[in-house]
Amino acid sequence: MIVDHRTYTFRPGALKQWLKKYETEGLPLQKKHLGEFLGLFTTEVGNLHQVVFMWAYESMGDRERRRAELEADPAWQKFIGEIWSLEILQAQEIKFLKPASFSPIK
Repeated sequence: MIVDHRTYTFRPGALKQWLKKYETEGLPLQKKHLGEFLGLFTTEVGNLHQVVFMWAYESMGDRERRRAELEADPAWQKFIGEIWSLEILQAQEIKFLKPASFSPIK
């Protein structure tokens, strides 16, 4: 198993707008195609204006296949095009995490 850990930093004041659009439009599309949704978190202390996503996959090959399916979905292409047109995203960081043998998530 691997965990796709993504941190997105938004322009100040834009996070609330993005969260609403993502919850109603983006997340349902991702749940249709991607692995296990572990959660989405917002920062309370530290670097503000950020969200952290975590998705679980069986393997890198599973992730690649699922991401390709998502990218090919016309509804996702429409959603992501609308998000990019808002020019609200400032930075993106992606990590792939492998659980330790004693982790409760495996």
